Amino acid sequence: MVKYLNSTQAQTMIKTMKNRFLTILTLIFCSTLFSQEINLKEIMKGNEFIGFQPQNVSWSHDSQTIFFDWKQKDDFDYRTYQYVKGKVSQLAYDQYSENMLEGYKRWGNKLLFTSEGRLYSYDLESKEKRFLFYSNKLKDYYFLDDENQIVIELGSELFLVSLNPFKMVKIAEFGKFPKDDKVKEKSFLENQQEELFEIVQFRNEQSKFRKEKREGVSNVAYAEINVSEGYWLNTGVSRDRSHLAYVQSIDPKTKNTDYFHFITKDGEAEARAARPKVGRPDPECYLFIYDLNKKESIKFDPSILTDVKKRPLYFKDYEKKEFKEESEEPKQVIYHNLQFSKDSKKLLFEVKSFDNKDRWIVVYDLEKKKYKEISHQHDEAWIGGPGVVGWTTVGGNIGWFDDSDRIYYQSEESGFSHLYVYSLEKEKAKQLTKGDFEIHEAILSHDNSKFYVTTNKVELGNRDFHHVDANSGKWTPILTALGNHEVSISPDESQLAYRFSYKNKPWEVYTCPNIPKSKISQVTKSTTKEFDAISWMEPAIIKFKAADGTMVPARLYRPESERKDPGKAVIFVHGAGYLQNAHNWWSGYYREYMFHNLLVRKGYTVLDIDYRASKGYGRKWRTDIYRNMGGKDVSDQVDGKKYLVEELGIPKEKIGIYGGSYGGFVTIMALLKYPGEFQCGAAIRSVTDWAHYNHPYTSNILNTPETDSIAFVKSSPIYYAENLQDPLLMLHGMLDDNVQFQDVVRLTQRFIELEKDTYEMAIYPIEPHGFKHASSWFDEYKRILKLFESNL
Repeated sequence: MVKYLNSTQAQTMIKTMKNRFLTILTLIFCSTLFSQEINLKEIMKGNEFIGFQPQNVSWSHDSQTIFFDWKQKDDFDYRTYQYVKGKVSQLAYDQYSENMLEGYKRWGNKLLFTSEGRLYSYDLESKEKRFLFYSNKLKDYYFLDDENQIVIELGSELFLVSLNPFKMVKIAEFGKFPKDDKVKEKSFLENQQEELFEIVQFRNEQSKFRKEKREGVSNVAYAEINVSEGYWLNTGVSRDRSHLAYVQSIDPKTKNTDYFHFITKDGEAEARAARPKVGRPDPECYLFIYDLNKKESIKFDPSILTDVKKRPLYFKDYEKKEFKEESEEPKQVIYHNLQFSKDSKKLLFEVKSFDNKDRWIVVYDLEKKKYKEISHQHDEAWIGGPGVVGWTTVGGNIGWFDDSDRIYYQSEESGFSHLYVYSLEKEKAKQLTKGDFEIHEAILSHDNSKFYVTTNKVELGNRDFHHVDANSGKWTPILTALGNHEVSISPDESQLAYRFSYKNKPWEVYTCPNIPKSKISQVTKSTTKEFDAISWMEPAIIKFKAADGTMVPARLYRPESERKDPGKAVIFVHGAGYLQNAHNWWSGYYREYMFHNLLVRKGYTVLDIDYRASKGYGRKWRTDIYRNMGGKDVSDQVDGKKYLVEELGIPKEKIGIYGGSYGGFVTIMALLKYPGEFQCGAAIRSVTDWAHYNHPYTSNILNTPETDSIAFVKSSPIYYAENLQDPLLMLHGMLDDNVQFQDVVRLTQRFIELEKDTYEMAIYPIEPHGFKHASSWFDEYKRILKLFESNL
């Protein structure tokens, strides 16, 4: 018997069938999406597979347009794009000089900004933009005591520029004086040309006129500042034009290293110069304060600095009872951040010792002719951290408030890098931010009311953006989503443009007003359909206990829980040492991230550890490897293995290790200091002897081979070569001018002489430290995967 349905029942049945059909389609689609295989060769293409993400986000002078570099499918290379009025378009080449904001200075409502050697002024109220000057020698520029007078630095010359009307007058020149004033005698042909041809006469007069116009005509002779040796840097002029400060640097002779290029056009091996090795002599640096009215200078005497003669304690290991706490002469120092106060009465500057164990912040009173040390930071290991900077040749974050009384700076005094404000009147410093987190960037607002701060306050694995009140220290959260916000603030400070990424979501550009809880607009979409077709993991951020009781953070990648076999594991060791990788954003190790996803699908658990020396966890964490690289940074990997075995049930004989650069060093040290602990290891572009690495990085942590040989022997894998027993794969580019190919060659020779046979080496003839070619990346990780599959 046939049963007929009424219209309501028929519609209900059709709707039910439609929903079931859509559900089936969704399941099929999701099944296809999530089961999409990860192809090793494809992911090793890097951003060609992922999609090229935007870089170098900046603003136009009028705060209306966002610029960024981006590479789209049909672009040969990165091009500049613009985002204006909700639309993205490529910036034409002829628009660059009119639009690109390479840097700017602000006074009141006036901006000075540069674009491809062109200097412009811009009025934030009237919206008037004015071209001022062009020179390929333009080095610096800044306002003086009002918005109509500026100083520009052109090569070795300083000029005072009046804007209304426009006029340039040279006020100083650096060089070797007195100059040879002998006029070169003209040849017969030169005299003949000038005598016979009017055009030659005209050009000579024109050249003379332009020189006078450029250098200005003034009744006051400009200052000739004699720098008989070396060169000058870090110049600054007081706003009342009374004083000039500068640093003279005299570089010593150093011996560069060489590396060789074998795959050349003509078939001949080509030697190329690279950096010196650790232990090179330091430059001589001097600070001068020059009185532009009296034409005389004052040379700063560093012997007045606190503990500037104090010797590092590691010398005790060599001198025993003869150890002297002080040397006869002050340490060699370098000067940064020469800044005159707004009232032109004081000069602020930063001093760092070349052994990088001390940092001083000093103010010189130009009227009283007295120095005041407002901060002395000492670290028996080395000075560093965000806003402090671990490189002696780079200054930290310091500056004046407009009241000419208060000074801000960052310091690790509390154990974490934080903001401090010092009052000259009260002779007291106030810690503005506090807590077990770090201030990664701090910019004082134009009105001096607040700081724009990038920090990891929400989570240590985050980079969030806040406003911090410059007086009370009150926090106002602006961008706090889990991930990383790389913020660019518009010149009028009303808008934000920023790159944002998450663990499994690459970088994109976003924009929003610079206020709390504002509406966010996404500007770019960069990932390819091939990348989007794969369900990428969100690795968990976990902590495990090290042998000394310290809780160590790490990223954890795990296979699905339904697997019945006990599994296997790989520990990944990030490079650089001072770098953070157990975080909430898209990793700089994006190929490794995708490789770890592939390993998980093959049944591996992956542990990616922010071992001791990593970034983001304060001063003690940063310096825990002092004089002992291969100490806690390596033992953290061994304790990570213990966590995998005891907490996750991974068989202890099923765990390998790998890493690159510093991570390659740690991998080799793990195999040599803890033989039998790891089943195998792959070491990429690895340091094997720290005496052969560069000076700035190595001398911070190990001092120098000549003064602290104990630290270098303790920290270098080549001295442990006799312990090799586990399979070791070394991979290295022959064009590596950073960790040079010589490192693995020397270790290989040690293995040969010690009759070791559990190592292999893969060389890459056309690759530098960071590989450039997808074919080399694929070959490298194909071998690493084979090592794990064969041994685990």
